[in-house]
Amino acid sequence: MHAHAHHHQHSSGASDCHGLHDSHGHHHAPADFGNAFLIGIGLNIVFVVIEGAAGLIYGSMALVADAGHNLSDVLALVLAWVASIAARRPPSGRFTYGFKSSTILAALGNALLLAVAIGAILFETLHRIMTPQEPQGMAMMIVAGIGIAINALTAMLFLKGQEDINIRGAYLHMAADALVSLGVVVAGLAIVITGLWWIDPMVSLVIIAVIAWGTWGLARDSLTMGLLAAPARIDLAEVKQHLASFDGVSAVHDLHVWPMSTTEVALTAHLVMPGRPAADSFLRDIAASLETRFGVGHATLQVESGENPCGGCC
Repeated sequence: MHAHAHHHQHSSGASDCHGLHDSHGHHHAPADFGNAFLIGIGLNIVFVVIEGAAGLIYGSMALVADAGHNLSDVLALVLAWVASIAARRPPSGRFTYGFKSSTILAALGNALLLAVAIGAILFETLHRIMTPQEPQGMAMMIVAGIGIAINALTAMLFLKGQEDINIRGAYLHMAADALVSLGVVVAGLAIVITGLWWIDPMVSLVIIAVIAWGTWGLARDSLTMGLLAAPARIDLAEVKQHLASFDGVSAVHDLHVWPMSTTEVALTAHLVMPGRPAADSFLRDIAASLETRFGVGHATLQVESGENPCGGCC
């Protein structure tokens, strides 16, 4: 795995509306998790086949449920990988921002996949409760033990990408899978000791609850980003106060902050500066401060004299 970072700033002046100045700070630092995705997908595909087959052979609904969860995670990893590749494509044609927002769509798609998996596993679990079958506890322990190792290893591959909701989603999925597999091991041990068949479908219901909890958080975050809401970590009032604190700025309005992707944030704002044109270096300094303090990688600032706020440009 390696990281690639590119930083570019430029300022330009125009005279169409009280001296319009734009300052853009572009920060592109999507870490390349290509190898992590490839390894994670490969390991989990093999494990899904083994775990699903073992669940059917040995009559364990908990193993089948865990296999279904792992299958949804494989699809989630594929979506996240494709989106991360698309996000690195340069802008072209009508896609003036490139395909950065594909990472947001992938995160939302992953949440929908998990919701489908929850429904399928719940249906099969309820069916198993109505038609009980005694599972093989020892087989459950062995297969789920393998799952703990595979899921924990895969989770570690994404440990360093937590600032990206796409990578964070992959990490949380794998980490949760490791915990779920641990639960299956405990359930298998309990069945070996007690011989109670209902422990298996009960564990399956617990797995469903774990998946649902993680799915809700992922769906909420990805939907919020899809609606272009300002990131929760950014205080808009603080950003406005920061911009107004620069020398010569008397007011700030039309402030907008939104996610361009799961890792990049953009900002636009109008700065009222009576009787003082903004130099390019001044705008570059503001853009740099926004990136350092708030993580805003693309800032576009319009300077107004304040004599006629609209001036035909509003």
